[in-house]
Amino acid sequence: MDKFKIIFLKEAREFLLDLDEKSRHKIIFNMDKAKIKNDKELFKKLQGEIWEFRTMHNKTFYRIFAFWDKTEKEETFVLATHGIVKKTRKIPDKEIGKAEKIRLDYFKYKNEENGK
Repeated sequence: MDKFKIIFLKEAREFLLDLDEKSRHKIIFNMDKAKIKNDKELFKKLQGEIWEFRTMHNKTFYRIFAFWDKTEKEETFVLATHGIVKKTRKIPDKEIGKAEKIRLDYFKYKNEENGK
């Protein structure tokens, strides 16, 4: 049984669609696996509320940034914000910042929509 449902925001979808088919399938396969099994090689916390889905395919490291939305009582969501091809050992701070800004905007909009 899945522990959460993944929602792909626009930039995450675009990132995946720009990849070759085999890389895209490997990333999605690993993301689906992370929904079932706790594995820091697949899905781990980076900083604050930002997490990353991790995939290595054909000696290339892919990262999809994400955050949790546990506000619904029936389901837990992980929202994928955007992705990068990782070229260095360290995740660029600007990518974490970008994911955090998307997270803050998401909850601000969601709270406005719900009249909170």
